[in-house]
Amino acid sequence: MRASSANSMATTVEAAPAGRRITIGGVVIAVLAIFWLFVTATPFLFLIFTSLKDQSDYMSTASWELPKRWAFENYGMLLGNATFYHYLFNSLLVVIVSTTVIVIVSSMASFAFARIQFKLSKPLFGFVVAALIVPVHVTLVPIYLMTKTMGLYDTTAALMGPYIAFALPVSIFILTEFMRQIPKELEEAAQLDGCGPFKIFWTIFFPLSGPGLATVAIFNGIMMWNEFIFAYVLTSTPQHRTLPLAIWDFQSQYASNIPMMLAVITLTSLPLVIAYAFGQERIIKGMMAGSVKG
Repeated sequence: MRASSANSMATTVEAAPAGRRITIGGVVIAVLAIFWLFVTATPFLFLIFTSLKDQSDYMSTASWELPKRWAFENYGMLLGNATFYHYLFNSLLVVIVSTTVIVIVSSMASFAFARIQFKLSKPLFGFVVAALIVPVHVTLVPIYLMTKTMGLYDTTAALMGPYIAFALPVSIFILTEFMRQIPKELEEAAQLDGCGPFKIFWTIFFPLSGPGLATVAIFNGIMMWNEFIFAYVLTSTPQHRTLPLAIWDFQSQYASNIPMMLAVITLTSLPLVIAYAFGQERIIKGMMAGSVKG
């Protein structure tokens, strides 16, 4: 028994390294992954290091040189600025309200396109898809004039309307393809139990569309969080402007405080990095949904 146990242990020890054998392909993939990590991380590291320089240090040192003195007071001044919190609150308000509306409206429309048969289903869905090819900034002047006419200029509501309208076509396209893959048997079983379309949507399709809804929410949330042009045109005071416009507080006609501006960009991008780090799997699943038919 002892001899057989020793032989089995020896076999296990000999077999273990074979399962972890290093191959040339694995080495190449690892090297390419490390190289790509370096490429993608370099801009962010440059952003952080430069934001920790003071203005004189920035003007007297090379771009990639480490700070001679770590100016953490840049972030202290920024976080101690009450105006910065106006920008932050406005960004959160616009993103949360707009994303909520986008998720609800697009999911309802997608359910109708995916499951309810009516005469104008295909033409309307084609119209939604065709809206994807319209350049967003072509509508900037008409939206500005409309906002002024409606008395919404320089309000957060002026941003929510365009953001929701621009996000609906791609959101409906993603969720429609996602809902088409949900088994029909679930819908038929609910119909046998006496459920109408509205109840079927809320009790079956909406919960099962979690990955697609997360994709829509994160994708559009990132776009709205970073949006600059419409926020700049449709608002004029710090009380209603969003975070991307906070950099203007550190820019004058003849000079700019670059480290402070980069500190703003760092704090602005940090929530997106965290959100994407935790939500990337859902984004990939949602974007891949419907690409392969089972």
